Amino acid sequence: MTEHGTEARPAGALARVRRPVLWLLLAVFAVCNAVSSIADVNVFIGVGFGLATLGCAAALIAQHYETRRGGRT
Repeated sequence: MTEHGTEARPAGALARVRRPVLWLLLAVFAVCNAVSSIADVNVFIGVGFGLATLGCAAALIAQHYETRRGGRT
């Protein structure tokens, strides 16, 4: 048993779970960013959604290069 009662997963299995979640979050944050820009809400809300979108994109790029280095093409 590992810490916090979670089971250890192989790195590939975790990547297969993480990638669709990141893509979903990327799409949701991008739509929220567009809607907040069109709806003319507070600029900080739009900036927050934009930064969240950028963070998801950066995580997807980092994961791509991480799995590519691991031998997967």
